[in-house]
Order: sequence, then C-alpha cells, then structure tokens
Amino acid sequence: MKRWLLAAVVVLVGCKNAPSEDQCKKLLDHLVDLEFKKAGAATGSDEVKAQIAKQKEAVSTAKSAEFIDVCVNKTAKDRIECALAAQDLDAVAKCDEQK
Repeated sequence: MKRWLLAAVVVLVGCKNAPSEDQCKKLLDHLVDLEFKKAGAATGSDEVKAQIAKQKEAVSTAKSAEFIDVCVNKTAKDRIECALAAQDLDAVAKCDEQK
C-alpha cells in the first residue's frame, strides 16, 4: 500500500509540470499564426485574409491530434508558457534552449 501511495505522489508531482490540453491547443494556434505572419500573411485584402484563415484552420486541424499528444505528454509546461509568450518564431526557438 505504501508503494502504491508513493507511486501516486510521484505521478501527481510529475503531472504538475505537464501543460494542459488547452495550453497545447493555444500553442498550436499561436505557432500557426506566427508561421503565417512570418510568411507575410498579415497583409492583403479581405478575400486574401479569408483564404489565409481557412489555410490556418486546415493546418491546425491536420496537426492537432499529434501535436497535442506530444505537447501534453512530452513537453514541460514552462516551455509551453515561454512559447505562448513569444512574439516570433526565433523567440519560440529560444524557449527550447532554456534549461
């Protein structure tokens, strides 16, 4: 019984450092936005912006399940928080360099 409790405590403590699914969804949207921004998608007519919005949704949908699984299960919460605060892809890359 003591071993089971100890294992449960270890698992719960480890989970505190895991990001939530919601944080991971926000990060995916943020990364897609940054990627499109880098490609110059911030300018254009309303029609172009509507097409870009559709493309963003398609990218997010296509990558969502795999991304969220890796994010929630293999990525530290502080890295997610850092990337969510990043204003460009270079800043996101620096989040990976943090210890």
